[in-house]
Amino acid sequence: MKTNEKFPGWRVVTGSFIVLTVTAGLGFYGLAVFLNAFSRERGWDVASVSLATTIFFLVSGAVGVWVARLIARTDVRYAIVGGGVVGALALAVLGQVQQKWQLYLVYCVFALGSAAAGLVPVTTVVTRWFHARRSVALSIASTGLSAGGMIVTPAAKWLIDRQGLEAGTPWLAAVWFIGVVPAALWLIIPDPASRGWLPDGERSVVGVAAPIAKGMAFTEAVRHRFFIAVTIGYVLALGSQVGGIQQLVRLAESRTDRNTAALATLVLAAMSVIGRLVGGRVVTKVPMLGFTVTLAVVQGGAMVGLAFAESTLALFLVLPIFGLTVGNILMLQPLLIAERFGVKDYPRLFSRSQFVSTFGVAGGPLLLGWLHDVGGGYRTSYLVAGCCSVAGAAILSSAGSARSD
Repeated sequence: MKTNEKFPGWRVVTGSFIVLTVTAGLGFYGLAVFLNAFSRERGWDVASVSLATTIFFLVSGAVGVWVARLIARTDVRYAIVGGGVVGALALAVLGQVQQKWQLYLVYCVFALGSAAAGLVPVTTVVTRWFHARRSVALSIASTGLSAGGMIVTPAAKWLIDRQGLEAGTPWLAAVWFIGVVPAALWLIIPDPASRGWLPDGERSVVGVAAPIAKGMAFTEAVRHRFFIAVTIGYVLALGSQVGGIQQLVRLAESRTDRNTAALATLVLAAMSVIGRLVGGRVVTKVPMLGFTVTLAVVQGGAMVGLAFAESTLALFLVLPIFGLTVGNILMLQPLLIAERFGVKDYPRLFSRSQFVSTFGVAGGPLLLGWLHDVGGGYRTSYLVAGCCSVAGAAILSSAGSARSD
């Protein structure tokens, strides 16, 4: 062990940032690009393609529970590298899809890769390295989600618009593999103890056992009012958010043009980056749950604004507000779980909460797509999404304090 070695925790954060940039840019945000492309190139209705997005999120949530168990027993890098390989294979064949059932099958495989290299393993490894500075470390690492939407997603849309799905998706597969696998192997270290460190940068002492991970046991935590309220509240808040994001490209393109739609994704992601970096520091100074509730209410207002944003000017007046909420709400779910219940059973608790909230994440795009088809536009879709976000805020407000007893 080198006595002059720098604390590797920030190196882990860097690797986590890179992995989330790629997986979010082509997965979480990229699904909106694929939805629009399949609707345009294949002539499929929005609801049927939205169903594929729903399947993706449901499978991803279910796989996340299994990934949590895997990384509790093995090196977290195994899961991330596996996700890099599987996700790349799914993207490589995505452009060959000609039937809807094929799309649903490929999305199931893509969801497996996305979950294995997504939030559950990445937030788990960051929480192992940081306790006192967890909110800052997680805010930086999870900014990769927004950076992916700001850098990778517009590039993917540009490529698909010009080359089409069949020619463009193999290039996206290469980006996925190159972005995920090397970062996992070279930058991510599974835990501080393996390198002679304690969380937050303290050196471990030879002959002195590392402190036992603190926190509430899984069986007790899942029955706690805080866990239940946060999980159900996130079903509605994330359902509203993800539904709005996944339909955004098509909304903007139907009301303006392709270039404006691409710029809309860029603005949303850029404001998400700003919001997350600011929020990571604000949340250390204000009550964490109250901050989350406020953001969910503001997000609901932004969704209502998008419902009536028929012009380019109106669209870009509302999008920054929506982006600021996107940058924080997703980051706050793992922070709330870790803050209230500790790190002892964090992977299992977060993956379980994420799995349940996935029903909102999966249902949001499907609901908004269906309302678009039956209503002849997106006004009703986004009004309903706004109501869901406010309802989620009301449930979150009943959780109690995020501070552990």
